[in-house]
Amino acid sequence: MSDVVVIGTGLAGLTAALRLARSGRSVMLVTKGPGGLQLSQGTLDILGYTPERVERPLEAVAAVASDHPYASIGADAVGAAAAWLAGALVPELLVGDPARNLHLPTAVGALRPTALAQPSMVAGDAIGGRSYAVVGVRQLKDFPADLVAGNLARSTAPDGGALAASAAWVDLPARPGEADPSPLTYARALDEEAFAARFARAVAAAAGPGDVVALPAVLGVRRSGVWRQVAEVVGRDVCEIPLPPPSVPGLRLYEALLALVRAAGVRIITGSRIVGRTLEADAVASVTLAAAGGPRQLRADAFVYAPGGFESGALEVDSFGAISEPVFGLPLTATDAGPLIPATYWGPHPLFAVGVRTDAAGRPVDAAGAAVHPNLYVAGGLIAGAERWREKSGDGIAVATAVRAADHITGGTR
Repeated sequence: MSDVVVIGTGLAGLTAALRLARSGRSVMLVTKGPGGLQLSQGTLDILGYTPERVERPLEAVAAVASDHPYASIGADAVGAAAAWLAGALVPELLVGDPARNLHLPTAVGALRPTALAQPSMVAGDAIGGRSYAVVGVRQLKDFPADLVAGNLARSTAPDGGALAASAAWVDLPARPGEADPSPLTYARALDEEAFAARFARAVAAAAGPGDVVALPAVLGVRRSGVWRQVAEVVGRDVCEIPLPPPSVPGLRLYEALLALVRAAGVRIITGSRIVGRTLEADAVASVTLAAAGGPRQLRADAFVYAPGGFESGALEVDSFGAISEPVFGLPLTATDAGPLIPATYWGPHPLFAVGVRTDAAGRPVDAAGAAVHPNLYVAGGLIAGAERWREKSGDGIAVATAVRAADHITGGTR
């Protein structure tokens, strides 16, 4: 029996497991798969849009509506949680200031606000007068250097200044004869110092004028400092631009967090789903694991449920539009999807704000505001009140609610 069972290996689950284990609790982490960090940008968004673009995310957090997940946590606690996670990652993997958004180029040349980013990205922060030499790799189809440069050159930095950009290409296969390499193919090749040196020389020869050389985010997945090696050869700052999945920066973040969780002594069960629970009075006594040899009961004193939301199947919509949470049967803010799906594609999508309401400790509550189970806590995408993809708030919500749950379980020790 563990002190705590954490369900989910996304950003929320890994953060909660690490925080709990470092407080001295025995933790079991259960997951049906590797979570969603490999689909992410590998950064930490706190709040990017309200819907206006946000420059000071913690100030914006302090002004959210009362039903937003941040409202019951507070800006100071959100900032502290983000700073704690960044400080826990060794070697340095997330840098920046939770109180100020960076504005980094995307794989189509737009500007994306985020609070903390990987060191290999931050030189791309859009500041008026900055120029970019965008260098694509002919073999990588998801990094259109001409489009990126063209859109950056049309953009205005948040400070009102103009940006400039030029495009160039290198032709350097990561593996001979491979017709359709992924970003991960290049990242693994660049983990080898000799290939990284060849790549850096090719980039240096091709790059046009610019303060910063912008490259696809493939500068190594396990060997740290590849971006520094490339920058030294190029003779200029470089910035990585994240690509569509598989996300190399997301994989770096996932593997770093998973390594910390393992080093902290967390036991991990992967490849199996949690399909139910047993109760003693109102408390959760155990959760049911659908193991290969038959159902297995995992008992604990407390449980942190961090399975994600609609995107991971933690919230379901059936053919009649009925919304449900299938494992614990938790009360949701809405149960009929029909009225929540708008006719306008780009309009607000209230369906994606559906989820579980929580108390100040992070426990799911019923319509009267009473905790459903006194020892069950939720974190991350299951919590109602935010359109995370639109606000660019999902990472901050995941980390802040995970830290909140862990600290209420431990009494604030860590």
